[in-house]
Amino acid sequence: MKINIEVTDTFGGEANYCWVKRQTIEADEKISDRAVIRRCKKAAEVNYRHRKTDFGDMIRLDFEPGGWLAVMFITFGDN
Repeated sequence: MKINIEVTDTFGGEANYCWVKRQTIEADEKISDRAVIRRCKKAAEVNYRHRKTDFGDMIRLDFEPGGWLAVMFITFGDN
């Protein structure tokens, strides 16, 4: 399974896309959400605490409480 990672800055709590970093990693189909988040943060070299919002087909991680005004979107598939 392919996992798409997109990290960008925020403005007013919403994604701003002033800069963006995109990556794709691969994992087993039976991987847990917790393991997905851990791998995505490691691939994007992000060590900040996060607040998770799960939309079913996408996971959003907000890093604002850690002092880094950024957001990570995690999606699954070939896109």
